[in-house]
Amino acid sequence: MRFSRLALLLSLTFLFAGCNLTVLNPSGDIAQQQGDLIVYATVLMLIVIIPVTALTIFFAVKYRQSNENATYEPEWDHSVSLEIVVWAVPLAIIICLAGLTWVATHRLEPYDDLKRISAEKPIDPTVEPLEVQVVALDWKWLFIYPEQGIAVVNEAAAIVDRPVEWKITSNTVMNAFYIPEMAGMIYAMAGMETELNAVINAPGTFKGISANYSGIGFSHMNFDFHAVDEAGFDVWVEKVKTSADVLDRSNFDRLQEQTTKHPVEYFGAVEDGIWDKILNMCAGEEELCLNDMMMVDALGGGGLEGLYNRELFRGLCSADDPEALFLLLRKDLEQSKGEVIHAMSLIPPSEVTEQKLEAH
Repeated sequence: MRFSRLALLLSLTFLFAGCNLTVLNPSGDIAQQQGDLIVYATVLMLIVIIPVTALTIFFAVKYRQSNENATYEPEWDHSVSLEIVVWAVPLAIIICLAGLTWVATHRLEPYDDLKRISAEKPIDPTVEPLEVQVVALDWKWLFIYPEQGIAVVNEAAAIVDRPVEWKITSNTVMNAFYIPEMAGMIYAMAGMETELNAVINAPGTFKGISANYSGIGFSHMNFDFHAVDEAGFDVWVEKVKTSADVLDRSNFDRLQEQTTKHPVEYFGAVEDGIWDKILNMCAGEEELCLNDMMMVDALGGGGLEGLYNRELFRGLCSADDPEALFLLLRKDLEQSKGEVIHAMSLIPPSEVTEQKLEAH
């Protein structure tokens, strides 16, 4: 029996020795720093775990009932030296862990711009991050590339050593966007935009997954992430652009339908403003945008007045059209229209003066 257990233990050891532990050996600088943090924290905790485990075995063997040579001291109940060791060592470890975690948490803040490409390569301030807008759907991922004007389902690509700014939301339940080779997971939530700044430092095709259970198709909610050089990225973009499909409201409505093992799908063009509509949960023709609803709430909220405001201000946002909102709300301040609009939209004062002269 003992031989069988030992053989099983050795087999498992050799089995795991052949595994590629991606989290501890990734291809992206952010993921590498996160992996190092796991190693440092584990080593610090082992300072307590190993001695405690060893002493547990030692006491069990030395003070077993059959060992008549062990010292028997039934009146012993306290040791100052032992108390100092038992409390001081864990306290020191906790302080070290707290400091390490505090520094690493701020250094690896996912919303902050990258401070370096890798340990050996500094950031190039002239290079703009590649923006990718990510939408979690049931049960697939939609990637929108606003700079390139394309969109892809269940496939993504980025340039090696170029910062990537992932902007993430969900059109359904909460999910988690995760490329283990690149960085840690970031939650995707409906009506909210989360962000992940990261970089990939080695070429290859890596696996992206959903890291938060979201229903029956969760286990198939995977995608391929291609890390290529700039020329390879341009080739990939041109390949996507050959598709005649356009990511518009009708196609997005189709993508909202629940599917599992959804095939890779390319969209050679993207409707203007589709990301804002998805983010504000109004990609459908008859849906009221969240930002419009918040403005309605600010103007009176529910009841009959709220219903009236809902229709009156549908599609109208002060950030997009401050003059229209001003004319609707404060006709009594017509004479001061230029100054108010300047305050709302930050129009240069010279243009406000020109508007005054035109009015006269």
